[in-house]
Amino acid sequence: MSDKDKEGRKIIAENRRARHEYFVEDVIEAGLVLTGTEVKALREGKANIAESYASPEDGAIWLLNANIPEYSAGNRENHEPKRKRKLLLHKREIARLAQAVERKGYTLTPLRLYFNERGRAKLELGLAQGKKIHDKRDTSKERDWNRQKQRLLRDRG
Repeated sequence: MSDKDKEGRKIIAENRRARHEYFVEDVIEAGLVLTGTEVKALREGKANIAESYASPEDGAIWLLNANIPEYSAGNRENHEPKRKRKLLLHKREIARLAQAVERKGYTLTPLRLYFNERGRAKLELGLAQGKKIHDKRDTSKERDWNRQKQRLLRDRG
């Protein structure tokens, strides 16, 4: 995947289901602690964050269940694909996110994994609350209506 977004960032992986499953209230950019082979595998464009989530543990926030497959040209020193990865955030952000998760019942969902302008791997993390079934239906109805409006405007105008 070598598509770039509006800010010129190279998107590696995107969690499209997150916005369908959750109300995303806040978006935070976090760095990742990665090994060399993980960065090389990401440069190949191979990663999956659809099933992953973040969790506060031991005074830090960790990315769990994110799949970065082994680097194809790697040797026996290759990384483990689904290992725990530490997220780099400021202490105040960690405290605020941990408090929101523990007290208010929020979830930390990864939305996007990308390389920024300086070539550093970053994770867009969403502070989100789960949607109920009727909320998901309302969202899909609204999305369909907006598409239909766009078609009508395009055809008539």
